Amino acid sequence: MDLNTITEVVRRPSDRPGAEWREGDAWLAGGTWLFSAEQPELRRLIDLTALHWDALVPGEAGLEIGATCTIRELYAFAPRDDWIAGSVFAKSCEAFLSSFKVWNSATVGGNICMSLPAGPMITMTVALEAAYELWPAEGAARTVDALDFVTGNHENILAPGEILRRVQLPAHALRKRVAHRRFTLTHLGRSTVFLIGTQTPGTNDLMLTVTAGTTRPVRLAFDDMPDARTLQERIDALPDDLWFADPNGTPAHRHHLTTYFAEEIRSELTAGV
Repeated sequence: MDLNTITEVVRRPSDRPGAEWREGDAWLAGGTWLFSAEQPELRRLIDLTALHWDALVPGEAGLEIGATCTIRELYAFAPRDDWIAGSVFAKSCEAFLSSFKVWNSATVGGNICMSLPAGPMITMTVALEAAYELWPAEGAARTVDALDFVTGNHENILAPGEILRRVQLPAHALRKRVAHRRFTLTHLGRSTVFLIGTQTPGTNDLMLTVTAGTTRPVRLAFDDMPDARTLQERIDALPDDLWFADPNGTPAHRHHLTTYFAEEIRSELTAGV
């Protein structure tokens, strides 16, 4: 879609682009959502791809994902053999309501900053205990837990002019065993619920991440594997207004699916399959 209110595109921003931010600006990375709808409040676009941030940087501490890393690049990435939780990279990429053509442009950071309940990069990064590095318009960078970034449907903690620079996935989370479940109304539709469970090798713990069915990500952590009743009680205790409603499912439907799939994940990790 043509954005007929745009009067300028900053093709060569500074290394700290937030310093150039002003009212009416928008960050441009993949632009797959930006150009899909009218944006009457916008006057200027700042092109982040010109900064050439590294897409994927593996190391002993874990994996660093640049905010402008495309979905295609993440999908093609081969994790180290001991990063067994890396199998959720491909599954999360496949959870997009998009074609492979969109993958070539859509970015990890863009999906996170859209902060929609069904954002699969949010699911993946929260489940893998990521930290987000944020660059403010002025001052020092800050690091936040991925779990704390999204606060509601299309809402997050970013201040005006602040930008997501990189995602850091710790090695200990990448070495965890993992199980996941996802439900959609159609084969390639938006997620109604998307759950990922992880377990530390050699332990009996469980960390369950619940997304898409809730307006913000939920993390349920257990030092010891809960029984089915305890797990259900934790899900039932979530606030009623946390469950999301849209044409893909009612809050009651999403609550039911979450309970059902959470038990499947618990059983799979308990059985060690």
